[in-house]
Parts: sequence; C-alpha cells; structure tokens
Amino acid sequence: MPKNVIVIGGPTASGKSGMALDLAQEFNGVIINADASQVYQGIPIISAAPSDTDKAVAEHRLYEYLDASINGNVFSWLNDAVLNVRDVWNKGKTPIVVGGSGLYLENLINGTTPIPEVDPEIRKTVSDFVEKNGSQALYHKLSEEDPAAAIMLNANDSTRVRRAYEIFLSSGKSIAYWYQRPMVQKLPEADYFTISLLPPKNDLDERCNVRFEQMLSAGALDEVKNLMNRDLSPDLPAMRAKGVPELIACLKNIISLDEAVELSQLHTRQYAKRQLTWFRNKYKADIILAECYAGQKDFINDVKKLYK
Repeated sequence: MPKNVIVIGGPTASGKSGMALDLAQEFNGVIINADASQVYQGIPIISAAPSDTDKAVAEHRLYEYLDASINGNVFSWLNDAVLNVRDVWNKGKTPIVVGGSGLYLENLINGTTPIPEVDPEIRKTVSDFVEKNGSQALYHKLSEEDPAAAIMLNANDSTRVRRAYEIFLSSGKSIAYWYQRPMVQKLPEADYFTISLLPPKNDLDERCNVRFEQMLSAGALDEVKNLMNRDLSPDLPAMRAKGVPELIACLKNIISLDEAVELSQLHTRQYAKRQLTWFRNKYKADIILAECYAGQKDFINDVKKLYK
C-alpha cells in the first residue's frame, strides 16, 4: 500500500518552515529537514534552523545532526531521510520533508543513481589531500585519473569534485558510469504530495535582506567566530553556508561589517533566485503558493482538500 509523504520545497526565506509547522499540526506530522546547511551543528542562526519553540510545536529531524567538520552530501542525507521517513510511518505519523535544496528533493522523489557507498578510509584520504593541497589540486588529480568525471563538473564545485574522486577510488568506476545506470527509488512505496512556494522575486529579495539583519541581531557574528576558531577547511559545506565566508572575512579585518552584510545579502538573494528558477522548471508540485507563506489559512485549507 502507498504511504504518504508531504514535501515542501521553495527558495530560502519563503516561509517553508512556518508552513511545515502548520501542516504538522494539521496532519500529525514529523518535520524532516531537506536543507543542506541546516544539517550542520554550530550554525543554527546563520542557517535559520528551527528554534526551540518550533521544536516544541512539532518533532523535527535531521536538523543540526552533523558536525561542521563533516563533508555531508545528498547521498548520505538521502539514506538518513529514508530511515527517518520509514520510522515516522511506523509511528503512525505523517513525514513532512521540507527544504530548499532541490537536489535533495529530486533524489528523494524521482530516485537516485545506484552509486555504491564510499569507504570511510578513502573519504578520509581525500579529505586529508584537500586539506593539504586545496580543492583545485583535487580537480587536477581527478582530471588526470578520471577525465570523464572531470569534464562533467565545475572545477570550483569542491563538494562534487570530492565526491566524484571518492567514488572513483571506492568503486574503480567513474561517476559518469554510475550516472548512466538506471535510477533507484529509495522509497518505492511512497506517495508524495508536493507543495511549492514561488513568491515574486522582489518580495523574496526584501525578506532575504531583513532576515540576514535579524540573524546579526540574534548573534550570527559570534556564531561564525566560534566556527572560524575551529580552523576548519573553507571547502567544507558548513564553512560555505550563506553568510559564513563573508562574516569570516569581516572577523579577519579583510572587509568591514557593513560590507559583509551587503555581500551576504547579495549572495543570499542570488541563491534564492537560482532556487526560484529550479523550483519553477524542475519541481512538479501538486499545489503552488505564489507568495511567501505567512500563515495563510485559505492555503492550508486548499492543501487539506487536495491531500489524500
């Protein structure tokens, strides 16, 4: 028998988390994170992770569960998400997967390539190499040993370059080979009800700007300072979260705080624009909210009518 999963996708600052909370109360739901930054510990402010108040309203999973030193990826997240979705079903509740990382949602709903697990020792070897030589050196190494993978990737996309080289070392085959294999549904029994938030860009831009200012007021600078003091690789996903590189540059007196804020807001707006484009073109939604969510009861009622 099919089992239901509600999936909420949309750009940053569009109100996804608030919608997830309201739907969790309507459908006896457990909220499961699908945001690539919110999986990391140590950056709850800068990643806009749920507050303690939010967690008291509904159960939240896969938030702040990885140390910032870990190089998480869509494949490890997907395995964790599958385990949590099935556990929520077993408890007689509704999984509500929410996030703005389109690749995460795409792999969950449409399936993923049958790439084998990477040996932990290989992952450590690659991580040590990047730490010592940098991500560009790893791309050069990948180009020499697995040119079919290198040609598929942007040299500056350190996460995917690292992943491709790990897969090559672990399996002996290029990631290009694995991408040509038939897709695998990790949750073949799932019946997905998909929701998309597609607000006007001007509204989203304003919310991105205001939210970053609120983050600063809430202590984002101290949060990033603590992260910086760990002396982690700048290539790690947690270190590349929106606002982190800019505030680190401020803390190192490379740029002023005003410049850091302006750059963080700009980069967040640019990211939100890319997300809007992705969700418009690649995410098939059962229902769309063409504005930011702010507790609209009529929309929740529409969801209740459509959701089975």
